[in-house]
Amino acid sequence: MQRSPSPWDPGPPLCRGQTEALRRVGPGIEGGISCADGRWEDVPAHGAVTAISLVDVNAGLEALGFTAFRPGQAEAVRTLLERGRLLLVAPTGGGKSLAYQLPAVCLGGTTLVISPLVALMQDQVEALRAKGVSATYLAATLEPAELRRRMAETAQGRHRLVYAAPERLAFPGFRAMLAKLSVPLVAIDEAHCISEWGHDFRPEYLQLGELLSELMPPRVMACTATATPVVRDEILARLGLPADTPQIIHGFARPNLVLAVEELRAARERDHHVDRMLAQAIGHPVRPTGCAIVYAPTRRHAQEEASRLSQRGWNASTYHAGMDGAHRERVQRAFATGELAVVVATNAFGMGIDRADVRAVIHLAPPGSIEAYYQEVGRAGRDGEIAWGLMLVSSADLPLRRRLLERDLEGHAPDPAMVEHRWGMFLELMRWAEGGSCRHDAILRYFGDEAEALHGCGRCDVCQRIAEDDAVDPEVLGVIVRKGLSAIARVHGRFGLQTAAKLLVGQADPRLERTGLAATKTFGALSDRSDLWVMKLLRRCIVAGWADFQGDERPVVVLTAAGRQVMMGQRPARLLLPGDETAAPRPSGRARGRGEARRSDDGTDLDPEALTVFEALRRHRLERARSEGVPPYVVASDRTLREIALLRPRTREELALAHGIGPAKLERYGDGLLTVVADARGPG
Repeated sequence: MQRSPSPWDPGPPLCRGQTEALRRVGPGIEGGISCADGRWEDVPAHGAVTAISLVDVNAGLEALGFTAFRPGQAEAVRTLLERGRLLLVAPTGGGKSLAYQLPAVCLGGTTLVISPLVALMQDQVEALRAKGVSATYLAATLEPAELRRRMAETAQGRHRLVYAAPERLAFPGFRAMLAKLSVPLVAIDEAHCISEWGHDFRPEYLQLGELLSELMPPRVMACTATATPVVRDEILARLGLPADTPQIIHGFARPNLVLAVEELRAARERDHHVDRMLAQAIGHPVRPTGCAIVYAPTRRHAQEEASRLSQRGWNASTYHAGMDGAHRERVQRAFATGELAVVVATNAFGMGIDRADVRAVIHLAPPGSIEAYYQEVGRAGRDGEIAWGLMLVSSADLPLRRRLLERDLEGHAPDPAMVEHRWGMFLELMRWAEGGSCRHDAILRYFGDEAEALHGCGRCDVCQRIAEDDAVDPEVLGVIVRKGLSAIARVHGRFGLQTAAKLLVGQADPRLERTGLAATKTFGALSDRSDLWVMKLLRRCIVAGWADFQGDERPVVVLTAAGRQVMMGQRPARLLLPGDETAAPRPSGRARGRGEARRSDDGTDLDPEALTVFEALRRHRLERARSEGVPPYVVASDRTLREIALLRPRTREELALAHGIGPAKLERYGDGLLTVVADARGPG
């Protein structure tokens, strides 16, 4: 068949027979890029790039068992070889490993790959050896004699790829050995682990910046499946990579996943939703078609749910970090080989799991962040077929998460800045859970993968609701939101969210009578709405940043400065009202069109001008963080930069309206942020 003359350009669509042939070579190859009969074109002649020819690329692909690139791989390999630096963000299963394995095979020498996952290192090394590529891994799980043997082989330069756990960096002998080797490339897998502000921080990763400064390798690649802009900036800062390091973000679109969130009115509803999802996704316990993962918030919940499902006939087992290693290994092996239909686990389960027929991932409660959620739900549907992701939420999730974040750990109070950051990550997830736009598009925006936007997947619960519902008049929306915030202002610092809801509905309560709140105009202001609808509205005000919780044992609700501005009409009420059909507001006046209804009102949608300002602010944040020796988040969060980009302030007073800009940050960083906005905005 005819192909484009350049290996980097996509060829014509494959016919059915060719697609089947490529599927036998490796998963996801169809629609890839052939390297046959072509020339290496348009590659700048600098560095060691000129030593890599098309013959090398073809030979490397053949050695690794492939005849074509999967989408995005060619761009990643080419960028790494052209620029010598690359931050690749792509979901698990997206083919990131080829982006460093192919250069390693072509370049010679010993490529070092840092990975925290021993099972994954072992799998990749075995796969490389089966293809005739010399590789090994070094980890504390090996017997001492075997580890010494592998170290000796590595010192002799006998391996093209050496995988090492980050803990190995603490051994001076290991680093001294690396200094004597020819290391053309250092690849860092799970690079988000270097970020103290990410969802999976590993202290051992902090040694990587020092290692790179010692080795000075000609090429460095950091790859991860989950990294928001602020985490990406911290990865570059911690590794000592320049701010203009190319960042490729792609592959997050998973339109085959049917994502949905169900709100529990009572705890007993949880069993009903789980049972219904399992029946829909994998059928009957006796003859399941595929498998499912159920994530529980605690070890106790995991054990109880696994026991319940076993009693219902499912071949189910529990997995959590409190179990001994042998038991966890048995469960993981049984799941990987298809013996188990359901695993009920904490977030300790799943790293390195690549079973293709996971038909459903169910969260019994929301995890800590969108990153954690998408990493876990992304374990479903790896074969490209339809799979389901169901997350269950309840009114107890917000105060419970806040309490967990603020509790002492081993006698030490948590860092307040870290608590606020983790709380912000959780609120991002809850904002996503509340809906407002296509769930897939919202996630793509969150990770910065705008190029793959689906503009509505048509499958998630929000898309289905948008297709059925009418829009709401902005004036009606503003009035309703201001009423809700007024109730929060009335109970500010005294009572919880339930009391604010009772005030709005006009429900009798001794506390409202005793404090005189029952005699205010706010009492019964939303009496035409159901209790459930009002609670949804108030929770959306919290995730929008207009209200917050304070206190540990009995959290009370408070109105934030931003919430006061919305309540006073000084800021717009960008919020999607709850979709409770029993109490949905009737549209009046001019209703929004379908296209407008699909857009998110959570502040993550940026117009082209705002996007330009946001990227300029990111660069400024990284420069300030480096100059002060602090993580980028200390300067400003992504949410803060987004709000500044939307507000485009000209004065300190206007800048102070952005989320996260208090007096201290205004004094320290205000002038610099305003200068960046002015420069990015241009004259006028």
